[in-house]
Amino acid sequence: MSSSYKRQLLGWLSYAFASEVFVVVSLTLFLPICLEQFARDNGYLRPDYIRPCMSEAENNGNAYTTELRCAVKIGWAWIDTASFSLYVYSMSVALQALTVISMSSIADRPTCRKPLLLTFAAIGSFSAMLFLPLSSSSPLWILAAVFAIFANVGFGASVVAMNAYLPALASASPEAIQARVNLEELSTSSDHIRSSEEDAEREHSPSVRNESVTVPLLGTSDPLKDDDQREFNAALSRATSRISSLGIASGYGAGIILLLLALVPVTKMHGSTFSLRLAIGLSGVWWAVFSIPAALWLPRSTAASKHDDESAAFSPVPVEAANKDWAIRAEIVAAWKRLGVMLRWSQIKRLQHTFRYLAAWFLLSDGFTTITSTAVLFGKTTLHMAPSWLVLIGAITPLMGIASSLVFPYLQRRLGWSNLRIVVLLVLMVSCIPAYGCLGFVPFIKHNLPFGGLTTPGEMFGLAVYFGFAYGAFQSYARACYADLIPQGEEARWYGLFSITDKSSSFVGPLIVGLIADATGNIRYSFFFLLFMVWLAVPVLLSVNVEQGRTDARNYHADGGLSEESSES
Repeated sequence: MSSSYKRQLLGWLSYAFASEVFVVVSLTLFLPICLEQFARDNGYLRPDYIRPCMSEAENNGNAYTTELRCAVKIGWAWIDTASFSLYVYSMSVALQALTVISMSSIADRPTCRKPLLLTFAAIGSFSAMLFLPLSSSSPLWILAAVFAIFANVGFGASVVAMNAYLPALASASPEAIQARVNLEELSTSSDHIRSSEEDAEREHSPSVRNESVTVPLLGTSDPLKDDDQREFNAALSRATSRISSLGIASGYGAGIILLLLALVPVTKMHGSTFSLRLAIGLSGVWWAVFSIPAALWLPRSTAASKHDDESAAFSPVPVEAANKDWAIRAEIVAAWKRLGVMLRWSQIKRLQHTFRYLAAWFLLSDGFTTITSTAVLFGKTTLHMAPSWLVLIGAITPLMGIASSLVFPYLQRRLGWSNLRIVVLLVLMVSCIPAYGCLGFVPFIKHNLPFGGLTTPGEMFGLAVYFGFAYGAFQSYARACYADLIPQGEEARWYGLFSITDKSSSFVGPLIVGLIADATGNIRYSFFFLLFMVWLAVPVLLSVNVEQGRTDARNYHADGGLSEESSES
């Protein structure tokens, strides 16, 4: 392994170490709680909307024991405080999707990917830090929603640029290089043997001595070469999943460290709004500081190995064009036009397995990301769990995620399973969580058992262990499996579409859960919706043929990719 490759891999892992803290500490834990608390501090109790929520909590002596629902007035509408957090998240992912679409064309330019990553990292980390000076008693408290939106947009856009490095890093890994060398050696040997056989046949057969040999004979397929090609594809998939798993483990490890640090002020201050703001602000500081190694070590382009000329040949932006003058506005317009071309039915048919996977990802990302935010709000508003307990759950989940990110690559090597097979297994595992929450409506369990159906705080800890173990591996394998299905040289564009698919569903999920909570006054009903979304994705996922999808992506380049369609438009 060359020192240059090691440095680039460490740069990629360092940004995972920096940015994933925002997800673990803020996005899935403290931001939902903090936004709900900001709304609660400025809200009134239903149904009369006269008594302030916090004054009632003070009379009861505990802000988390009251059964009365709290609502805050935003404009002309009264919104449940738990729904307020979900609505803010929905708006943030909608804006994030628009941003990702607009930047995808620029991010595919070799010299622009790294500056874009660092720019959005700065926007996201600074927005998180702005929670430190903002008090919930301030008349400008609603700015918390704005800061949350910009922080999430910065994170999502920067991660698209980060993920775009993954295929090149996997291709330059030692195992992938060795498999490529074996494939090239076998190809050269097979061509030499075939040429010798053809020469010998010409010498003994005058009828073909003078015939043209430019058209290959039928049945020249080499089984050994096909086997070596499959071995190379398998080695590349394993390298991709291994690097992706290392990134998830690195990010989760950083998140656990900061969660344990944040547990001290949250516990000492009894979950005050300031302690929540402090945790979010610290995640922004961590994000900014540990992005510095990424700024130093990540390459300015996606080139990561001696085989980069091959990848450059597939690049949608030629090297000479990358050095020419270009305008941001023109690139944004071009990105939206190119997205329209990518989503044409003719393009979907050419890469049907890639788009099948995206359809499954649309449903799964909705279910998985909404499960995390819903579970935190469910624990706070329904099970009345103290913030310190929620912090412990937030630490347990990524800890188990680290374990699964290291265990599943080992199991994959031992069992010989594909990335897709592991993704399906993990999806089935996670689907048990909302199904278990739905059992809370069963009268026998609800009234006769001391636990069951997610009715006690203790069950939340057990599910945190289970969910963390499945979700950590799912995140790494989901993006690794997708890397097998996208054309080389267009990583930012296709990971942008991956992110758009993710954020489009993540916009819908929290919105529907928020509407369910507002309409029923019981967030538990949302488990039925989450269960439906996760199970609906399984048959779509099973219809994906990764080998055919990889071949289609390779032929997509051979046919000119989007160039023909783009010229028509």
